[in-house]
Amino acid sequence: MFTGIIEALAKVEKIESEGSNTHFTFSCPFTQELKIDQSVAHNGCCLTIVGISGNNYTVTAIDETLKKTNLGDLEIGDEVNVERCMQMGGRLDGHIVQGHVDTTAECVDIIDMDGSKEFVFHYDFDEVTVAKGSITVNGVSLTVVQSEARLFSVHIIPFTLEHTNFKHLKKGTRVNLEFDIIGKYVKKMLSVQGMLS
Repeated sequence: MFTGIIEALAKVEKIESEGSNTHFTFSCPFTQELKIDQSVAHNGCCLTIVGISGNNYTVTAIDETLKKTNLGDLEIGDEVNVERCMQMGGRLDGHIVQGHVDTTAECVDIIDMDGSKEFVFHYDFDEVTVAKGSITVNGVSLTVVQSEARLFSVHIIPFTLEHTNFKHLKKGTRVNLEFDIIGKYVKKMLSVQGMLS
């Protein structure tokens, strides 16, 4: 389980294919603190560390992961948002994030807010957002500003822009989305009870 509070940016050092799997090797500031079999969220996608060498570590993404996330878009030198799993007894500064990406979205607009930026995203998926609700974009816990059918926006303050890969986003960029787990459970219960058409 994660919080959506990004710890660092990890740089793609190597990409290797093996059958339908892809091995990604990253470098990041806390590689020396990692362990084999540890879970780390990469752009919001939980992956298991399978190897560590010096300042680099390796994770493996299966075909299903590559199809549902933007990890397959990565190239050498790209940066991803990384977060280690939360510790029990610690503060939950973001919101409950599972590290299970639901779908991807496309950045369709970036609006300068004279200090912050508003990013607008469109997605093709049967899930909803609500204004002032939570959403995870590339692993970052954010508050929804505008909410429409399959469209939402978030405001990004300068600190978040500087310390996440939001600084690399442009129109057309694909991002990973994880919708709020509480909202998903509510929707499921209402659907089972026949209250949703």
